[in-house]
Amino acid sequence: MVQAEIPKHSWRQAWREVPSGVRWLIYLASFGGPGYGFMFVLVTSYLPSTGMSGTEVGWLLGLNGATTIASAIPIGMIADRRGRKPLFMFGLALIPPSLMVFAFTSDFLYLLVASITLGLAEGAFTTTWNALIADQTTVHTRNAAFSMSFVYGTIGGALGFAVSVVFPTIESWTGISSQAIHTETMFILALVSVVSPISLWYLLKGYKEDIRPGASILKRGKNFGILIKFSGINSLIGLGAGFIIPLIATWFLYKFNIEDELSGPLLGVSSLLMAFAAIASTGLAHRYGMTRSIVLVQGLSTVFMLSLAFVPNAALAATLYLVRAALMNMAVPILDSFLMGIVTKEERGLASAVNSILWRLPNSVSTVFGGMMLEAGLNDPIFLDVPIFIATGFYVTAIFLFFTVFKDMKPST
Repeated sequence: MVQAEIPKHSWRQAWREVPSGVRWLIYLASFGGPGYGFMFVLVTSYLPSTGMSGTEVGWLLGLNGATTIASAIPIGMIADRRGRKPLFMFGLALIPPSLMVFAFTSDFLYLLVASITLGLAEGAFTTTWNALIADQTTVHTRNAAFSMSFVYGTIGGALGFAVSVVFPTIESWTGISSQAIHTETMFILALVSVVSPISLWYLLKGYKEDIRPGASILKRGKNFGILIKFSGINSLIGLGAGFIIPLIATWFLYKFNIEDELSGPLLGVSSLLMAFAAIASTGLAHRYGMTRSIVLVQGLSTVFMLSLAFVPNAALAATLYLVRAALMNMAVPILDSFLMGIVTKEERGLASAVNSILWRLPNSVSTVFGGMMLEAGLNDPIFLDVPIFIATGFYVTAIFLFFTVFKDMKPST
């Protein structure tokens, strides 16, 4: 494939060149981020501090991912054949009521149902989101669009992660219990998430899609082979990440006794750094090329992740984790843009679904085992760092394979 010539300019100029409709799509979709971010803190840090086991946390996260996996392929196929907008809106509409469940109960079975429903919402959203952006951009503006999407989505999640930093102050001023503050915050942020489906319904009301009912990746051997290679290698990252990254707040709780008033803001700062780092992804891809940029930042990130296993205190561990997160997630918008550029337009929904499945399936499984290892670490601390070593091994393998397979391939669509 021959790479189109992409003009080199600042990220501000690149963002301004993203079509107006795509920019508003990104702005309005970000209202769900705070609620989703706070729900994650609730599950991985607050609930374990009140008695939920690490294994139960692993199941909540794992079944969430498994549902995303189970729904992504059929949703992706329907989206490519019938249109992405209806399924995109369906996914957005499921998010607010699912988040509300976390505001009203801590019963494990109810939370399990809510996690599964959020997984279905994520399957519908992620399968259609990248395709909607790619369909409305060109190879010249796509890197900037995916960078912008990642930045705004990450900042939204960061707000949800960080909000718990004010909880101790609110408790001391008002006398409201920690449980009440967590519940009321979850309720408010679930309400805020309603903005996204309502506003995007109006924004996309006149949006017309170019639907090609006969399109199928399975009929295009070359594209399907490329997709399987890309997603298969990416699945090794998902497998390794699942052992520790979704459970990092639980790891801080078990290893350093850091509760959500601190781990939540840590995740928030991490997300903000990820967002700022992603701004640089467009320029990085222009300067070094997409494949080399991905390998560079993922490789450096892996070094910092491995170092977490050897740190003596929470402050240093937090610093190293922040650097790791920023570097690793600089690659995300480049990877999304790369994938959307190596398959044809009519295949992007199914491509997103296949990539999501092959990432989330191993990630969901390894998260369950990661939770078990962390719980075992309460009795034998050596188990607390085993997930980090396992994750590092998978990351190194995936990065090497990605460079070997894709070093000479360039997006062309």
